[in-house]
Amino acid sequence: MSAGQLITTMTIYTHDAEIARLRAGGEQALAETISAYNERLLRMIDIRLDPRLSGRIDSADVLQEFFLEARKRLARFLRDASVPVFIWLRGVMLDTLVHIHRRHLGAKMRDAGREVSLQGVGTPQATSISLASFLIGDLTSPSQAAIRGELAAAIEVTLDAMDEIDREVLVLRHFEQLSNDEVASVVGVKKAAASRRYMRALARFREVLSAIPGFEVE
Repeated sequence: MSAGQLITTMTIYTHDAEIARLRAGGEQALAETISAYNERLLRMIDIRLDPRLSGRIDSADVLQEFFLEARKRLARFLRDASVPVFIWLRGVMLDTLVHIHRRHLGAKMRDAGREVSLQGVGTPQATSISLASFLIGDLTSPSQAAIRGELAAAIEVTLDAMDEIDREVLVLRHFEQLSNDEVASVVGVKKAAASRRYMRALARFREVLSAIPGFEVE
């Protein structure tokens, strides 16, 4: 299985249908299921892979290692598929990124940041540098390029100043595009609390970005 083979188009089925397909189809069904979530998984890699690994590790490398790990864990997951398939895949991806960070950063791993959870579970955190790069990646015209540095710095300062849980909820909802129910499950808060935190963080984020000349906030 190559990373390229993971990038195909497939209808996303309901939870029960996905589980049934995985049980019946094995490795091929797993590859097809991963393909259906390819865009979301690639976005996770973009924002959670430590910038220090740029040039040494690319998305194809991460996807390949992730697929091998998911294949190894599939039977255990199917014995008790109590969480949505994507949330399980997301967990495998996070663990894959942890292993990659540890292998390449070693003792420097402590500086890479950790995903926040009220339950104390740590996984690679989306760094402010990665998020800034993700947001301004399409700014390519001369006028836009002139504000790239200012914009990146403003984004980094804003994110670093946020409450850790608010920041993570913002990342999960706005960047990873998880549903509010998924966010509540991942972070370990009630649904209403997750929604309040997201709206508060998003409002603050938009306020800062809208004050930057030349940058339009959607």
